[in-house]
Amino acid sequence: MKTLFKNYLSTFDGLSREVWWLALITFVNRAGTMVIPFLSLYLTDDLKFTFTDVSWIMSAFGLGSVVGTWIGGKLTDTIGYYKVMVRSLLSTGFLFIILQFLNTFVSVCVGIFLVMVVADTFRPAMFVAMSVYSKPENKTRSVTLIRLAINLGFSAGPAVGGLIITTMGYGGLFWVDGITCILATLLLIKVLNPRVAKPVDNIIVENPVSVFKDKPFWIFFIAMFIFGIIFLQYFSTMPLYYKDVHLLSEFEIGVLLGLNGFFIFLLEMPLIKWLEKTRYTKIGLMLFGILLVSISFYVLNLTSWIGVLLIGMLFMTIGEMIAFPFSNAFAMSRAEKGKQGEYLSMYVMAFSIAHIFGHNAGLRLVDNIGYDNTWYLMASLGLIGVLLLIYLKRILKHEVI
Repeated sequence: MKTLFKNYLSTFDGLSREVWWLALITFVNRAGTMVIPFLSLYLTDDLKFTFTDVSWIMSAFGLGSVVGTWIGGKLTDTIGYYKVMVRSLLSTGFLFIILQFLNTFVSVCVGIFLVMVVADTFRPAMFVAMSVYSKPENKTRSVTLIRLAINLGFSAGPAVGGLIITTMGYGGLFWVDGITCILATLLLIKVLNPRVAKPVDNIIVENPVSVFKDKPFWIFFIAMFIFGIIFLQYFSTMPLYYKDVHLLSEFEIGVLLGLNGFFIFLLEMPLIKWLEKTRYTKIGLMLFGILLVSISFYVLNLTSWIGVLLIGMLFMTIGEMIAFPFSNAFAMSRAEKGKQGEYLSMYVMAFSIAHIFGHNAGLRLVDNIGYDNTWYLMASLGLIGVLLLIYLKRILKHEVI
């Protein structure tokens, strides 16, 4: 057991101090975002909105994410990642607290949109900061460490969130989310001030290539958009499926979603370190990850046994563990030929745009054709993403990344 623990710790060797601080800040922030997994439940149960209303609110969520990500990329390339992260985190904290006081359809749409515009300016800035503070050979593992922080927070967040709902109601979630964003800001100012934190890999490109002229990147972008649509079902339609079909409580839903983060915390870093040493390409690993996520939807229709929920979650978790770090690493490798903020904001935007269509489409499909047919469609959509990545792999054989 001691040897196993030492081997696990060795997978973190070589990561910079600043990346560790960035991971801690991300953990503090993510531990409070327990509102997000319960948002669809909050809107239907507490505010009594219809599925159609919720689908449009979630589209406002996605649209705000797209706008915020685009603004974040532009600001990162102009005023720098540090200022963007500080202003985004602090403002998001106050906006989350205010959000709980909105209760009409229009006000919630506007509120969700504004929260996401401000919140998602943080994401491209954070990825640029991570790239700057990581040695080239450690960037995939740095991405994985940040994801571990996200998922460790997410592992605790939904479970605690379900408990808060049963004791304090949904309003308590907004207070906790806002306060943790503010605390994360204070920590960021303390430990990642540019006068203290030293960059490891400053990439200067004299003649940057525009992301809009990079054809392989756009094939990758579409595949990530498709992946985003199916992955996001686990945060909108899936909690409703757990409750409506399998009759799980909010606390049980939180625990099931929390297992995803727990498994990622335990297994992702060793898995990524091992996969980096294999002969598999980033593209090959990405398509395998997306394939596993697609299977996670298909298995739900095989039986009504409640244990299939855990099996589906395991397929999704393993697929996510593989697809996200290597897709992020691929985006960073492409970004080295252009403006980092622009490239990484477009990578994040693929998932932001998926927010616009994914939640809306999923909720409407469930409302019109039921859960089973929706899961078949999501699995098929994932296969289209896999085919796109196979095509991308062929194109990349003719160029050096």
